[in-house]
Amino acid sequence: MATRRLPPLRSLEAFVRIVRLGSAKAAAAELALSPSALSRRVTALEDYTGRKLFNRGHQTMKLTEEGQALFDAVAPALDELAEQVGRQMADNKIMRLRLNVLPLFGEQRLVPRLPELRQLYPALHIDIDSYPNPLARLGESVDAAIIIADNVDPKLHAVRLDHNMVHAIASRKTAEEVGDVPDPAKLEKMNYLVHSDMDLSFAAWREAVGIDMRKEPLVDHFDSGALILEAAAQGLGIAIMHGDHLTRARDERLARLFPDLEIESPYSFWFVCRPKALETRPVRIFNDWLANAKL
Repeated sequence: MATRRLPPLRSLEAFVRIVRLGSAKAAAAELALSPSALSRRVTALEDYTGRKLFNRGHQTMKLTEEGQALFDAVAPALDELAEQVGRQMADNKIMRLRLNVLPLFGEQRLVPRLPELRQLYPALHIDIDSYPNPLARLGESVDAAIIIADNVDPKLHAVRLDHNMVHAIASRKTAEEVGDVPDPAKLEKMNYLVHSDMDLSFAAWREAVGIDMRKEPLVDHFDSGALILEAAAQGLGIAIMHGDHLTRARDERLARLFPDLEIESPYSFWFVCRPKALETRPVRIFNDWLANAKL
């Protein structure tokens, strides 16, 4: 019985990445391809299937109905294929990833999900450190890092993991003292707890609540999100953090100030590595898992 010719798997991978990430630019960055190379892969798939998969505009690629049908059909199959191949490699020699992670992200979002990754790839082991300045150590003492930043060096491979809102978080007693409506005069006299790397979030929050930007408020800086939350719970000040930190902490001692106030954070969490690192199997496995895990 004749074996049917396989479709162009790299083109299918590129197609699925574009759909899942929502942009060709993001897909090209994740696959470490130039925009023209990514476009060639999509064109090859359209030629193979005889279908127009995207309507192309100026810097946009909108999925057609035929493209949506193909995605719905092949994406689960590709996921299953990747999982099964990974399982077949589980008995091979140990693979090791050296990963730098911010402590609070690791505690709240990464480590609770690592059992899923271990089940898929039992041979993948991760050494985690939380030392500062991970970008300077990429390719040396660490293979990759999860950082929080307002932007990332375009020379690095980077995957944005979320978009965040800035919240003011305080003990329930402090929340009662502050009240339900922002009072700039009262807020100017409060003490604030801010992460050392997130001053832009505090600036955005100050402007939104109407605090005079010419005045310097009292600020205690921390380099640990977990310690900021504990300090806020102890009544030491108002923590300016991302909203999901409060949600994931599940600490009944804490409350959000001014729940109706929506302020977009300048910062996001990013997975970063040197493009060359994607050629190593541990980094590629972790990168691909992160793209679907939605931590």
